[in-house]
Amino acid sequence: MAEKDELSAVGQEQAQDVEHIKRRLNMLDHRLDNIDSVVSAVAERVMKQPIAFSVTCPHCGKNIEIAILGSEKPSR
Repeated sequence: MAEKDELSAVGQEQAQDVEHIKRRLNMLDHRLDNIDSVVSAVAERVMKQPIAFSVTCPHCGKNIEIAILGSEKPSR
């Protein structure tokens, strides 16, 4: 009888672990969807107009400017 209780407790613990993993995977899926949306929005913006990034080098302290240009094709 004690073995059944121990096996039941182990089974419940495994079920909880599986549910926890499912929740974590679901959260990861939502985060990846959000990242995809942001990247898509940035890509659409790049295709419409130029974007310039200004970055300071952590080693030498110089400013580096990166320009991204794109052209949007007409959708018609």
